[in-house]
Amino acid sequence: MTTSIRAGEGWRVVDIVVAAVLAVAFGVVFQVWNVLWEATTFVFPPFRGAIYGVWMLPAVLVPLVVRRPGAALFAEVVAASASMLFGAQWGLLTVLYGLVQGAAAELVFAFGLYRAWSLPVAILAGAAAGLGGAILDIPLFYSEIFEGENWGVDWQVMYVAIVAASSALIAGVGSWLLVRALAATGVLSDFPSGREQAEV
Repeated sequence: MTTSIRAGEGWRVVDIVVAAVLAVAFGVVFQVWNVLWEATTFVFPPFRGAIYGVWMLPAVLVPLVVRRPGAALFAEVVAASASMLFGAQWGLLTVLYGLVQGAAAELVFAFGLYRAWSLPVAILAGAAAGLGGAILDIPLFYSEIFEGENWGVDWQVMYVAIVAASSALIAGVGSWLLVRALAATGVLSDFPSGREQAEV
């Protein structure tokens, strides 16, 4: 299903408000997930990436809802900033991750000229966001460059693949299903995503 954005059509106030509210709500979720991440240090290292996809949810869900250029980047940065303000253990690095992950997802939506909002696009956007985060993780935490855990290349590749798959499933498929569920209730009637569901 596709919905074109008319030339010159910018963000409405309702788009900004809903995107910001969703992003801040995910900032709270992120803080819970940050604690869970630290509690899973006993898991075989690359396999921890299986829960990574939750951090990518705003970068996919918000664009699927508001369908505006920049929504993925906006949502992920706001969510990351909120998480930092709520006490994320990575401090300002949290915002850097938001920028990288949001920009990666944004590229996928931009590639479709902000007209494609299908499940495959959502999956690709989730995977791209996760890929961005995982690739940033390697030099920052899992190599000797910054005195991290210094994983071997095999572990690094496995980790990146697991994170991308997790993000594709949790953020990509999860966001697409959530938008459809929300649209069915009528709460998204002010958005193209809600109107499409009503027409089905």
